[in-house]
Amino acid sequence: MQQGFFSKNRSTLLAANNTELYIFSGNVSVQRSNDASYAFEQEANFWYLTGISAAGWKLVIEKDECALIAPDVDEVHRIFDGSLSNEKAKEISRVDRVLNYSDGEAYLKGLNDRYKKVGTLGADPHADHYDFSLNPGPLRLHEKLAEQFSEVIDCRKPLAKQRAIKQPEEIQNIRDAIALTIEGFEKVKLNIDQYTAEYEIEADFSHHFRRNGADGHAYDPIVAAGKNACTLHYGKNRDALEKGVFVLLDIGARYKGYAADITRTYAFGEVSDRYRSVHAAVENAHEEIIALLKPGLLTKEYLESVDEIMKNALNGLGLLSSPSDYRKYFPHAVSHGLGIDVHDSLGGAEKLLPGMVLTVEPGIYIPEEGIGVRIEDDILITESGNENLSAALSTSL
Repeated sequence: MQQGFFSKNRSTLLAANNTELYIFSGNVSVQRSNDASYAFEQEANFWYLTGISAAGWKLVIEKDECALIAPDVDEVHRIFDGSLSNEKAKEISRVDRVLNYSDGEAYLKGLNDRYKKVGTLGADPHADHYDFSLNPGPLRLHEKLAEQFSEVIDCRKPLAKQRAIKQPEEIQNIRDAIALTIEGFEKVKLNIDQYTAEYEIEADFSHHFRRNGADGHAYDPIVAAGKNACTLHYGKNRDALEKGVFVLLDIGARYKGYAADITRTYAFGEVSDRYRSVHAAVENAHEEIIALLKPGLLTKEYLESVDEIMKNALNGLGLLSSPSDYRKYFPHAVSHGLGIDVHDSLGGAEKLLPGMVLTVEPGIYIPEEGIGVRIEDDILITESGNENLSAALSTSL
């Protein structure tokens, strides 16, 4: 990122909210198996404010000073796993000072002498819908601050609103992630008939991303052949490919901290007219939905228009015999924000604003016929309309 990006984000947070103290914790490493951890991924808000991609760090933002607190890393872990030096952390984040763990803990304990309230990340409002445990780093800090301060302010919403409007360097990183992803799609489509299994396609994307300097996949890739495409987050990518079906590819690179998120559905061998008609219905709906996007469009109106478009698509395929069939065959949201998180928040916006980046991903899934089609592009809201950042990649079969 450009020099000063992270410090500018901290200053914006301070200026926009009536809170003079913020304390954040990044994620911590979590167990994968026995004595091994999963590959580490930083909490997005923490990275946005610091640029630190290492585990266990904390950030303190005061009106006149910002400080990072390093984790307590013993010599054994330093030798085996390495560690981020205080000097490098300061260079990346542009904070005023970096404290070691013991000094940092003493510093944190003394803050309630000067402040009665503190801003931090509150409880995730969607936690009950997840089927996984949340990273304990931010959770532990929130519990600790609740004991120390008389008032703890949840700043998830102001941070989400701030992050929803992408800065020029963020948009460029998203463009670069998309360009790399498009290259991967084009190579795979060119050789689609040469593959024999889903995992071969995944492997070629992985090789392309890492070979060209990406951080890797922005999320677990989906390579879903035939009926597997009807499982929306299918990720096993193990099955053999059989001629005469679709292969749905939902894949995005992460580049310099930012995600792409693109989906295409390709024919593997010759497919029937029914398959082609489902693909055409999704392709037409996809184009109609993108044409809706412009600054000032109310999100409520957008979703109502999407419903009308998708119901027409389902009707045309003979799939909408009752109202309940709508969500049976189109069971997911049509859009989400895109940025550091592949499912970036749009800050609860009531209308679309210039600088927002969101996906458009209509899909039709017919489990009884083993057909699943999704087409997804990444869209930037501009001052006058929208720009399809992934338009260079054809949506055709």
